Amino acid sequence: MRLVVLGLSLSSSWGNGHATTWRALLKAFHARGHDVLFLERDVPWYAGNRDLTDPDWCRIAFYRDLAELKHWTGEIERADAVIVGSYVPDGVAVGAWVQRTATGVTAFYDIDTPVTLAKLARGDHEYLSPELVPAYDVYLSFTGGPTLRHLEEQHGAPAARALYCSVDPADYRPTTTARRWDLSYLGTYSDDRQPALERLLIAPARRTPDKRFVVAGPQYPATIDWPANVERIEHLPPSDHAAFYSASRWTLNVTRADMIARGWSPSVRLFEAAACATPIVSDRWDGLDRLFAPDREIVLADTTDQVLAALNRADAPGIGRAGQARVLAEHTAAHRAAELEGYLREAATGRHALRGAA
Repeated sequence: MRLVVLGLSLSSSWGNGHATTWRALLKAFHARGHDVLFLERDVPWYAGNRDLTDPDWCRIAFYRDLAELKHWTGEIERADAVIVGSYVPDGVAVGAWVQRTATGVTAFYDIDTPVTLAKLARGDHEYLSPELVPAYDVYLSFTGGPTLRHLEEQHGAPAARALYCSVDPADYRPTTTARRWDLSYLGTYSDDRQPALERLLIAPARRTPDKRFVVAGPQYPATIDWPANVERIEHLPPSDHAAFYSASRWTLNVTRADMIARGWSPSVRLFEAAACATPIVSDRWDGLDRLFAPDREIVLADTTDQVLAALNRADAPGIGRAGQARVLAEHTAAHRAAELEGYLREAATGRHALRGAA
């Protein structure tokens, strides 16, 4: 299968979680025998922070604007499938052009589904418009559960399919790194995540000055009052993620408000941390208990006291190992690549059936 992807970024993981999601998925998709071209908008904030430039499993090409993107018209026309991702700059224009140009399957991969739906509800068409949704052959969604039916019934998606993020076990596995922190958090700053981070990490740090904490990720305001026992790492490249998790006795998962409201929206960090056998303490949302068994493969916490209780659990290593086993059984990139192939072939069969009926 010849696949072309137009995504936010593959070359840079700076300030976004899309890059690691795309890398794991496309590497595994290539391993199934497919050819992949990734087209990325050349923007200065990623150009200055690239940590992947020439993978052996995918071609990467950059375009400066919509006019330059059209140099790739032939590739779009010849592709068996073309996927446009969420948050692509000028995504509405890009999607409309792909739908006019492609002869194979067209898909939208929404790595931000709850955010996208909230945007559409308030008339914000930053990267997707209501008109584009029914014209994509398949809507691949970071969010599963009831949201899939909502996409089909309320937005006209012909086929909405869950395609959760995943992890590459070759890159995310336990390392021999010595334990440095009692609780870690890896994530870019977000206004709607910050109250939970305050409650579930910063407040526990203030209550336990003898324990060590760390927050890794960019764009945190200088006005945040970090306790002395909270270390800050401005940017952590994916190559250092496994060592980061392995150095953590526990790691924290915090979810954006729109994703909590929709549920069924696992962060890539969940799977990455679990693959490293690091026990996870997470906020709570619908569907999480279908991905990990609470109190056996993950610990859920709503309050500061519940986080502090988790940090003192003697069975933490066992929880980490159980979470790792669940991820390796169900949530690797190989699992997702097989699902993606199935969805694209299903959509192709549907297109052929429609052409035959016409």
